[in-house]
Amino acid sequence: MRIAFRSAAAIVAAGTALLLSACATRLDLPTKDTGLRLRVQSSVIAPGNGGELIAADALAPGDILLTSIATVNSFGIRLGTFSPVSHAVLYLGNGQIAEAVGTGVRARPLSEVVDEEQMVVAFRVPGVDDAGAARMREWALSQVGTSYNTVGVLLNAPFVLNRRLCELPLVPTAVSHYCMSGLAMVQLGASRDDQFFCSQFVLEAYRQAGMPITNADPRWVSPADLLHMREGDVPSIAATQPLRYVGHLKYNPPPLLAADGP
Repeated sequence: MRIAFRSAAAIVAAGTALLLSACATRLDLPTKDTGLRLRVQSSVIAPGNGGELIAADALAPGDILLTSIATVNSFGIRLGTFSPVSHAVLYLGNGQIAEAVGTGVRARPLSEVVDEEQMVVAFRVPGVDDAGAARMREWALSQVGTSYNTVGVLLNAPFVLNRRLCELPLVPTAVSHYCMSGLAMVQLGASRDDQFFCSQFVLEAYRQAGMPITNADPRWVSPADLLHMREGDVPSIAATQPLRYVGHLKYNPPPLLAADGP
């Protein structure tokens, strides 16, 4: 009884700390091999923590690249989403990527992304075949020139903060999902689905290819949400299946912030 009480007290204490740090959690019920376990969302992503550096030829079409750069905008996004990443990119194959940036949707060489960013980490959606990757590529390239979803980004900022109420420690998953869905419908209703910000664009490409990564609306999802959809983490927004870590194309310890370029 004393052991059980101590375990419960430890979970409550951990939950209080997590509430203050705004981390999503998941409570795993006891099994015959393990006791009650509180899992915590993790933002650890450096190669030294079980990861590895890879070359570009390790990528496959459809891989998702999450990045960060030493600029004020990137730092603001990472701070607001409690995450080490601030941008999401879709790898199209043959050394080419597509992304949604402030000037709109564009395609460009992967090498430019690796040169510019401080960190580039790749994740893979299991089960993407050649036909699915081709559908994604065709749709992504058809969207080049589409305007950036500025309104969606502006609306997403308060949503990211307010939805933390739905992620309080020990809140049941069904309750959390209902809470988040309600907030999203109220706060993101004016966001457009014919313009894209970065993670919205990546998710929409998968949806258009008939392989949705999540059942949630792409307008709800930030680069941080994609990071937490990886295997072994605790997602804020549920994925249809966990993303597999492929490796880091680049990793530099964050330097002092630089001013944003043009």
